[in-house]
Amino acid sequence: MMVKIKSLVLFSLFMATQAHGAAAAPTPAPTVLNQNDRYKNLELFQKVLQFVEKNYVEEVHNDSLIHGAIKGMLETLDPHSNFLSAEVYRDMKIETTGHFGGIGVEVGIKDEILTVVSPMEDTPAWKAGIQPGDKIVKINGESTKGFTMTEAVVKMHGKDGSTVRLTIYRKGWSKFKDFTLKRETIKVKSVKSDLIEDGFGYIRLYSFNENAAKDVKKALDKLESKSPLKGLIFDLRTNPGGLLDQAVDVSSLFIDEGVVVSTIGRDPTQKDVRYAKKGQARKELALVVLVNSSTASAAEIVAAALQDHHRAMVLGDTTFGKGSVQTIIDLGQDMGLKLTIANYYTPSGSSIQEKGVIPDIQLDEYDPKLLAQARVKRESTREKDLRGHLANPQSNTPVATTAHDEFTIQELKESKKPDGNAQSKPNLEEEEEEEDEDVPPIHLNPKEDYQVLQAMKYLKSFEVFKKIKQ
Repeated sequence: MMVKIKSLVLFSLFMATQAHGAAAAPTPAPTVLNQNDRYKNLELFQKVLQFVEKNYVEEVHNDSLIHGAIKGMLETLDPHSNFLSAEVYRDMKIETTGHFGGIGVEVGIKDEILTVVSPMEDTPAWKAGIQPGDKIVKINGESTKGFTMTEAVVKMHGKDGSTVRLTIYRKGWSKFKDFTLKRETIKVKSVKSDLIEDGFGYIRLYSFNENAAKDVKKALDKLESKSPLKGLIFDLRTNPGGLLDQAVDVSSLFIDEGVVVSTIGRDPTQKDVRYAKKGQARKELALVVLVNSSTASAAEIVAAALQDHHRAMVLGDTTFGKGSVQTIIDLGQDMGLKLTIANYYTPSGSSIQEKGVIPDIQLDEYDPKLLAQARVKRESTREKDLRGHLANPQSNTPVATTAHDEFTIQELKESKKPDGNAQSKPNLEEEEEEEDEDVPPIHLNPKEDYQVLQAMKYLKSFEVFKKIKQ
């Protein structure tokens, strides 16, 4: 049977995609195997399998045991490597046309808890008020403890018009709350564009689907038909990534030579280097890139490439930090395998795994209407927070995994903060006072967006851009 392999740079499981025309996975370096150890381990597995089949209190099907064993094996690797059962694989085969069913939320496993990374704008999750940092403790009454991200996505998928009930815990709440959402076909917006003022445009790219570069180019042309552009704000906030080829093509709209990204697998000599494509770059355009903690994967590739080439100033918050490449392998019988096969590196040779892209200027997010009162408090989830994430290949940080059965309010309140320090003796009175805090939705009108307005000031500063180009 021919095994079909397609390469991915993937973050959002709701936007799991198969790359078109991507390079085959790099061949791993030869490994000297101790065949005796392998046979002993397989013999051990066979003994356990037979004992369970014959003696477990209830009859259990062989397929369930084997699939569970494979799933467990892959869960010892990293959060992006998964066994895809027939049910899951059907969802993972959704092509990158910008259409899929569900509620429109991106998730990750943070501190062993299924956590919202970002709701997608104008989707059921967004309209219901689901926020980044929300912890999903149950789906339709079933505890999410021990769920993989893939399993969680399957549970939240369903027929258009059907409902799904999410039980949510949010920082500051004294109890869980249920959100009942009606599923619908999600059509992911490709881009949003606007003319902030004469000569200065704004483009937000929502995801790196198969039309990303083409749609960004159309948006640029549309803006320039209204007013010749001197500067552009390129918004990659909450962009979960997508196709590697599109990351290269989007970068090529602003740089026309040099390395965009390199990928290296187990064998360091097997290096795949992607270069900018000549003839499309708008090199004269002053450029600011906006990022935040939900900017991931392919979006991070673009932000890092433009930063390393001194082509743009990157503003915002440190990005998610997903620096790995996945391959989807068709195993036959409607099953598949998603496996991490490489790390990617920026043009300067840095890995962003765990650490993300650090902006040139830290620019916090504020509600402009409440700016005089307080900074917006929004929990963030990054790659380094995901259970079992890969360590940065340029560091020696160990990663451990654990498993649990049921969530309690107390353990959620005591879950680790983003800086890794556990909270002790939470002040319940303080938290209850914060319960009704109104965190504004993300990115409604760019002309009222604090970060966009601040980015405009940098765009207008010729001296700043002279410095970045040196």
